[in-house]
Amino acid sequence: MPTYTISQLAREFGLSRSALLYYDRIGLLKASRRSAAGYRIYTQTDHARLAQICLFRDAGLSLADVQALLASDNAPGVKILERRLQEIGEQILGLKNQQRIITAMLKKMTTERFEPVVDKKMWVGMLEAAGMDEAAMVRWHAQFEQLAPKAHYNFLRQLGISAHEAKRIQAWAKDKAGGA
Repeated sequence: MPTYTISQLAREFGLSRSALLYYDRIGLLKASRRSAAGYRIYTQTDHARLAQICLFRDAGLSLADVQALLASDNAPGVKILERRLQEIGEQILGLKNQQRIITAMLKKMTTERFEPVVDKKMWVGMLEAAGMDEAAMVRWHAQFEQLAPKAHYNFLRQLGISAHEAKRIQAWAKDKAGGA
C-alpha cells in the first residue's frame, strides 16, 4: 500500500504543508503513523480522506462543516449540504440582482446597447407573446407554487422581484391553487 510524506500529499492536492499541519492540529486529517525520525506518514486511507476534504472545501463548506460531515452519518450531513445549497442560491440571487442594477446603470451612462437581463416586465411580455392570458398566468403560478415552492420563490427573485413581493405572490398563487 503506497504511503505519502506531508510534502507529497500537499503537492498532489495543491495545498501548502502548513494547511496539512493545520488540518492535523484541528484533528481533521491526522497522519496514520510517524517514521522513526518523527515525520508524518500518510496512508491511502488518509489520501482518500484528504480528497474528500478537498471536495467539501471546493463546495465552499467551512472546516467546521467538513469536520461535521466526516464525523456524521447521512442525516446531519444532508442538513449541512442543504444549508450550503441554500446559501449558494441566495448568493446567486444577490449576484443576479447586482447584474441587473449594473446593466441598468450602464444603459443610463452610455449609448452602448447591453444585453437585457430578464426581469418581471420582460417575462410577462414573453408569456403574453406566447399567447398566455391572465387566467393562464394565474394557473402557471399556482402550478409552479404547488410543485416547487422554493424554486418558484427563487425564480421570482431572479426576475428582480423583492423578497416581500415574492412571498406575497407565493401566498396569492397558493390561494389560487386551492381555489382551482
